[in-house]
Amino acid sequence: MVLVLSAGCRSVSGDCPKFLAGHEVGRVQSSLIGGASGLAASRKNPGVLWIHNDYGPGCVYAIAPEGKHLGGYILEGAKNRNWEDIAIGPGPQANVDYIYAGDIGDNNAKRKSIAVYRFVEPTVEANQAPAKVTLTNVEMIELVYPDGPRDAETLLLDPLTKDIYIISKERTSKVYRAAYPQATTGKTTLEQVAKLNWGMATGGDISPDGNEIIVRGYFAASLFLRPKNGPMWKAFEGSECSIPIILEQQGEAICFDANGTGYYTTGEHRHQPIYYFPRDTKSKN
Repeated sequence: MVLVLSAGCRSVSGDCPKFLAGHEVGRVQSSLIGGASGLAASRKNPGVLWIHNDYGPGCVYAIAPEGKHLGGYILEGAKNRNWEDIAIGPGPQANVDYIYAGDIGDNNAKRKSIAVYRFVEPTVEANQAPAKVTLTNVEMIELVYPDGPRDAETLLLDPLTKDIYIISKERTSKVYRAAYPQATTGKTTLEQVAKLNWGMATGGDISPDGNEIIVRGYFAASLFLRPKNGPMWKAFEGSECSIPIILEQQGEAICFDANGTGYYTTGEHRHQPIYYFPRDTKSKN
């Protein structure tokens, strides 16, 4: 039995977009992926998702939505202390897609700093044989919280401003920002800009057009609408939209598809289902 969950008592705006119940589109096939904490849909490479473990080598994996393994991409010089989320968006070079890997987990809230690794997204073919590639020119963005160490599992990249956002995993999740351009030498102190009405956020994403933000926990997920001409974080001060998810084995990963017409989720542990939730195009919203 598949149990579909929604955000229940969270506030819902009349302007909320509607999504249909999710359905399984495949399963993560590679046994190398046993702790999937983050998911991101490529816009450069059609039919490719990026995924990673929260342990092991500093590596991201390319898979097809149906779960086919397309390759492992090792980040030269990167460490995986606890990678928890991944994002795709613009960076220093114009018209180039970058991947942002968030080494932001800290279960015991003791890390003096966290890191986000940024690198140019490699080219991947949706029908290629599994590749093993080492990526160079990986930049590390070292971040420090203004109010002491904390655990976090949600990394967001604003496609309109290139700002990085971290959402903490605590009873009331806080939203922190590192404004662009982020330093790649020395440490940057994050700025707290907002908080959620709930806590224990485990993953999130921003739509390719920058107007919708999704954040999930283990048992529910919400969508926030960016105010017109406003900063992304202002979305968390507005109405909150309940969106469906399916109960998974330690479900943490969520991402919009390449066009923002739906979203994917998956859980940790090996060979987990990949679910897709299409936008309800018949809804007036």
